[in-house]
Formats: sequence, structure tokens, C-alpha cells
Amino acid sequence: PGPAAPSGAQCLEHDCFGIFWAARPFAEASAECERGGGHLMTVRSTVAEDAIALLLQNRSGRLWLGLRLPLPLACTEPAQRLRGFQWVTGDRRTDYSNWAPSERRCGERCVTVSRELRWEERRCEEPADGFLCEYNYAGSCPRLPPAEGLPVTYATPFGARGGDFLALPPGSSAVVPALGLELRCDEEGESEGLRWGRAAPGAWPCRLANGGCEGACGEEGGRPRCSCPDGKVLAPDGRGCSSPCAGAPCQHHCVVADATFLCMCESGYRLAADGSSCEDDDDCAVLPRLCEQVCVNTEGGFECRCHRGYEMLEGRCRPVSRCYEAPCEQRCEDVPGGYRCGCFPGYAVDPRVPTRCLLHCNRSQCPAQCDPHSLSCECPEGFLLDDDADSGQVCVDIDECDMNFCQHNCTNRPGSYECHCHAGYQLLDQNHCVKIPEDDREGEYSGDFGPGPQTPIPSRTPPKAEHLHPGVLVGIAVGALSTALALLALGYHLAKKRCRPPATMDYKCSGPHEKEMGLQPVASGCAA
Repeated sequence: PGPAAPSGAQCLEHDCFGIFWAARPFAEASAECERGGGHLMTVRSTVAEDAIALLLQNRSGRLWLGLRLPLPLACTEPAQRLRGFQWVTGDRRTDYSNWAPSERRCGERCVTVSRELRWEERRCEEPADGFLCEYNYAGSCPRLPPAEGLPVTYATPFGARGGDFLALPPGSSAVVPALGLELRCDEEGESEGLRWGRAAPGAWPCRLANGGCEGACGEEGGRPRCSCPDGKVLAPDGRGCSSPCAGAPCQHHCVVADATFLCMCESGYRLAADGSSCEDDDDCAVLPRLCEQVCVNTEGGFECRCHRGYEMLEGRCRPVSRCYEAPCEQRCEDVPGGYRCGCFPGYAVDPRVPTRCLLHCNRSQCPAQCDPHSLSCECPEGFLLDDDADSGQVCVDIDECDMNFCQHNCTNRPGSYECHCHAGYQLLDQNHCVKIPEDDREGEYSGDFGPGPQTPIPSRTPPKAEHLHPGVLVGIAVGALSTALALLALGYHLAKKRCRPPATMDYKCSGPHEKEMGLQPVASGCAA
């Protein structure tokens, strides 16, 4: 058998409630509701309670609600809001309850509601006087506006009939006998939500719900007809209004033009010959100088790129800086084909490692580089720290010429020194001088640089050794002693003249000694 017809029903925007006066046990009543597409009623707020009061209308009797004590729970829990019961929808959510007084009871239990709206527990297998069903929908149609002489009878999908519904669920029908018209609550055209309509296109008499027209309804020669406002056209059903762009084949954009439409494309595209498709524009071909170096066309646009060795910076191609990867310790400068390391003031590039920087001073005194945290100070190579100076800690140049590094003459420079040789001699290394052979003085190796000492080769056979007379030997000895005394006197005179106290630290002298000592404080004069 089909579902039983409710004795009464009431619908809200999304819910309908039907009352059935038929004695059924709980399980049979639940099955009747499910056959109509619903379930036994859940009462989660006072809104549902008001609907029950309206349906009962002071009629006595007890009706099943959708509450049941779930198995294997054997007893009720009076301290809980739902006393341990569960809705037939499988949840216990509710903001409302209205229990009649009851003690804790055990066994299979279900719930009924009476005219007093009290919830009462009873055995599920005992028949109640009736039951309440609930039906849920996504939306509804409002009742048709009243028109004089046009009574309307409504019918719901779950079998309820009448003329007093406030709202009708989808699938409901409205019969107007005076016009021989039957309407149905359903979705129509582009309108959002549900509307009353019919299968046949066109308007019905305008005095009933504006003839079903979304726009204006007018009757010419006794025939109703719908019309739409500017920018819209009549839908296929003859009642709704839709945009001319509805269903238009435009690939990108559709623009309404009076009662028709035009297709348009986004920037970077052009309209194809078919009037609806869009084709990509080659921006690089349209504007040859669009980019500074390289232009690459993309779908709907373009992209500017740079040649190898350049990079994009703020929309312009700039040479790639080699300094990004340079190992310079302090400063870096881009030069054609590479980079050049530099240093901050007070530093100079290390000649042995061009990427490093060393402390540098080009005067006889410079301020020391001091760390304010560790209070340690550093001086360039060839300088000593002088922390007794009135102006603070300074670096004082070491006079290497006072250390007798050079064999002949010496010139002191800030942080270094330079050796020079007497006439007829040349530098063998940084400090030592060697005599220039007679044959090479005007030849290839003149000056301070040349080969080391060479053993002279005699041009003829030396004479045979002969025995000398004793008088000759004495003369030779006396002459040698006189020469030695004269050289000693000349050396003392020259040493006294050259070793006067220095007035400045620019040029100093030294004696013919090897560089055998490290850095030491500078003496004010020469030792005897």
C-alpha cells in the first residue's frame, strides 16, 4: 500500500510537518513517514513546538515523535536533556525539551507528545493515537497571492491537500478551477530558487500572480503576454526574462547591445573571424621595439628578456655584475671582462693575494686600527704601535736602515726600505751587492741587477812561480801595514760623518751587516 494521507499539514520555508491520526506502533509509524519521503518529527526548538500546537488544534490524543531509546542502552537517564534518547535521524542535537515527570525506566522506550505538548515515555510496541511526520526541502514556493473569484487548492508531494498553506515544497501543485489552470512549484529558467509555472509556454491571465511573468504582464485582445525590461529578452518559456548573453558562444566576454549581444576579447587577444572565438595577438610583431633586447610572445601577452651577460633590473637590461660572485674582501668594481678588488681607506690590496686587503700607511705616522671591544690595536707591516703619543695610539714607521739590512746604501720608506749599491756594484738580492766584472760594466749587466760573481778566466798562461828575496818580503809587509792603518783612519772618519743623529725619518744609513734581527725600537743614533 502507498503512504497514508495526512489529516493535516503545515509548511515553513524548508520544512513541512504532517499529522496522521492512525493507531500504529512506533516502528510502523516510522515506516509510514519514510514512504512519503520523510521521517518521524524532531522537535529541536520552540518553532517546531508551535507547528505541533497548530496541527493538534486542541484535539486530544498521543502522537509518536522521532525519539527512541537506542539499543543496547537499557535504561533512561533523567538527568540528561534527552534522557538518553536519540532522534531517528541518528543524532541528539536539540535546544529544547519538554518532558513530563518520570522516573528512571528500563527496556525499549519511545516518546509521544500530547495536546499539552508534554513529552511522555512509553513502550515502543504499544500503538499510539497517531504520529507526526517531518519533511525537509532545500526551498519552497510562496502561496499564490489571493485573487478575487479565484480559489486555489494545493497538494504536497507527501499527500497533504488544502488551501491554507503558508509555503509549498518543490513538486507541489496549485489548481485554479475557475481558470482550468494547474501550476507546479519548480525551478524555471535562469531565476534562482523555485517559481510557480506550467509546462505550456506563455503567460496565464495577468490577475493571477502577474500571469507568471518575471517582467510585465499585459493583455491585448484578451490574450496575456509577458514583456521584459531593456537589456533582457523573453525566455523560451514565454514568462521569464534572460540576458541576451545567456548561452552566447563568446569565448571571453559577452556585451549586451539592445536585444542582442556582442563578443569581446581580453587584452592581448583579437576577435576571430567567427565573431565569438579569440585569437592571441603577437605583441612582439605589432610593436617591434616593445622590449629593450629580446621580446617573447606569450598567450595573451608578451615577456621581455635580456641577452646573455645581462639581467632584468627594474624593467631594463643591465650587465650582470661579476662582483656578486667575486671573493673580494672589502670592495669590488666591475671592469670590462671581469672585476677588480679594492680596499677601504687605510688599507691596500695585498700584492700576493689580490682579493685580500692589508693595513696600509703612506706616511711616517698613521692612526692605529683599534677594536673598541677587545681594545687591541693593529699596525701595517713595517710599523710599530706607539701608545705613548699625546694624540692617541699611532703607528710609527720602522727605520729598517738603522738595522743595517743593506750592504751599501739604504733608503727608508713608509713600511719598507730600498737598498742601493756603490758605483761598480749591482744588487744580488734585496740587500747584498756584488762587484760588476770589468768586461760587463758597459755591457748587458750594468746597474743594480745582474748575474752573480763569476770566476775570471786568464787570457794567457800565468808565469811560473819564483822565489822572492827576503828584503822584498819585508817591504811588502811594511807597505801592507801602512795601507791598513790608512784605511782604518778613513773608515772612522766616514763612519763619524754618516752616523750623525737623524733629524727626520725619511732617509737613514746603515753598516754592512746581515739582516739577522726582527722588529725592534728605533735608536736615536748609531753605536760606536
